[in-house]
Amino acid sequence: MASTTKEIATEILPFMRVYKDGSVDRLLESPLVPTSPGDPETGVSSKDISISLNPAISARLFLPPLNHNNQKLPVLVYFHGGGFCFESAFSSDHHRFLNSLVSQAKVLAVSVEYRLAPEYPLPVAYEDCWYALQWVASHNSNHDDRDDHDQDITKETWLTNHGDFEKVFLGGDSAGANIVHNMAMRFSKEDLNNRIKSISGAFLTHPYFWGSEPLVGSSEPCAEELAKSIPRLVWDFVYPCAPGGVDNPMINPVGPDAPSLAGLGCERLLVSVAEKDVLRERGRRYCEAVRECGWKGEVELVDVEGENHAFQILFGESENAKRLITRLAEFLMIN
Repeated sequence: MASTTKEIATEILPFMRVYKDGSVDRLLESPLVPTSPGDPETGVSSKDISISLNPAISARLFLPPLNHNNQKLPVLVYFHGGGFCFESAFSSDHHRFLNSLVSQAKVLAVSVEYRLAPEYPLPVAYEDCWYALQWVASHNSNHDDRDDHDQDITKETWLTNHGDFEKVFLGGDSAGANIVHNMAMRFSKEDLNNRIKSISGAFLTHPYFWGSEPLVGSSEPCAEELAKSIPRLVWDFVYPCAPGGVDNPMINPVGPDAPSLAGLGCERLLVSVAEKDVLRERGRRYCEAVRECGWKGEVELVDVEGENHAFQILFGESENAKRLITRLAEFLMIN
C-alpha cells in the first residue's frame, strides 16, 4: 500500500510547512472572522471589498459610528503582519485590533489583503500594497483630473462619502510595518496622480527589519548566528531572489546600499518596539537613523517593557496592548 504522507520541501517552524507537491500548511494563522454591520463592543462597522480582480487584491474596511451622514474622517491604510507569508486582513486578531483602533481614533481604515509567499514571492506584496494605495487615492473627488486607470476601478462609497484625503495615514505591524516604510519611501518618488498630496503620518509597530551584520553597539549575536535566525530564514523564504539578500534596502533600511531615510514621504513617524522582541534593536536603530538623516518630519519611539513581538495584535485585551492602541489612536488624531 502506497504511503499518503506528503514530502516536506521546506519548513520554518513554528510558522509554515511547504510540501514538494506545492501545498502549504500555515501553522500559526488566526481564524478568519466575518464582517459586522456594527461591532457590539465598539460600534465599528466593517465590510470586505475587492480592490482588483487581476491582480487579486481585496481589503476589509472599518467605519466608526458617525456623528452625521456627511462626516469626513481621516483615512488609515493598514498592512497586516505575518512575515509576508501568513495571517490576513480578515483574521480575528487583526479584526479585533482595528475595531479598537478605529473606534478610538475615529478614522476610516482600509486593511489590505495582499498576496502572500510562497505562492507569490516578494516583491508581489509590495506591488499589491502600492496598487491598493493608488486605489484609495482614486477616491479623492476633489481632484479634477481623470486617467484611464480610474475607469477600471469601482468606487467604494465609504471612501467617497467619508474619506478626508487631506489626512491619510499608513500603519502596520511586523511585516506590515516593513511595508509601511517601503510605501513611504516610494511615495516620495512616485506620486499617486497627485490625488494624495501628502502622507500625514505613518506608524510602524515592531517593524520587520534585519541584516547580515550585527548592529554596532547592540546586543545582537554574531553574523553566523544572525544567518540562522528566524528573521533571516523567513526573508530568504519569502524573497529568494532579493538583490543583496538580507541586506536589500527593503529589509535593511540602514544597510550600506539603502537610500537616505530623508526620502521618507510622510510628515510624522511613530515607531513602536517591545523589550523581548528579537526585532527590537533594528526598530530602535531605524528610529535613530531617521533622526540623524536630516528628515524634516517628527519621529517618536515607543519602547514597551516586558512585552514580545506583536503583543497588541495577539493579546489585545492586555493592559499594555490597550495602552499601545490608545497611543496609536492619539497619533492618528493629531492634526
